[in-house]
Amino acid sequence: MKLLLTRHGETDWNLARRYQGQSDAPLNQTGIRQAEQLANRLSKETVHAIYASDLSRAAVTAQLIAASRQLEIKTDPRWRELSFGQWEGLNYAEVDAQWHDRLTNWIANPVPSAPPEGESLMQLAERVQSALDELKSNHKDDAVLVVSHSGVIQTLLCLVLGMDLKRYWQFRVLQASLTIVSFHENGAVLNLFNEISHLKALE
Repeated sequence: MKLLLTRHGETDWNLARRYQGQSDAPLNQTGIRQAEQLANRLSKETVHAIYASDLSRAAVTAQLIAASRQLEIKTDPRWRELSFGQWEGLNYAEVDAQWHDRLTNWIANPVPSAPPEGESLMQLAERVQSALDELKSNHKDDAVLVVSHSGVIQTLLCLVLGMDLKRYWQFRVLQASLTIVSFHENGAVLNLFNEISHLKALE
């Protein structure tokens, strides 16, 4: 299977550097243009199936990509971003002011710990692994596009490349970027990471 991973386009909460998580912040105008440029880039790629997070910023990005293809988008909540619980809608300074110790612990130990009423990285990894296993079973010889979120893509890369989950932060996944992973009998190969050359037209 060839897996094409893309992050949704920009939202106003991205600009304000607010924790979005599973809050349904929509694409802004820049995000829509980014998704359109991403669609142009992906027109060069063969895609047999499209999956997306059911949050609108990912689903709308997927719709803009799929507009020129005769493919149905399959939304799946397992591709949602990590839930930040009570931190969603707040920026780092606001979270630090209210939950300093909790935030410090979460940054140091993201795998077992979680934001209040949110998810741990381990919980995210479990649902991402489940969704990925299903794709590999159903699309063994296909090229599959998944439109998702930075935390999901970072976590998936750790899982398929055999890296410790706590190293997820070492992958920087930008909005409307393209990452490609191919799966073989002996494991996964990272063929392309965080490509954003298609966004230069927006600068």
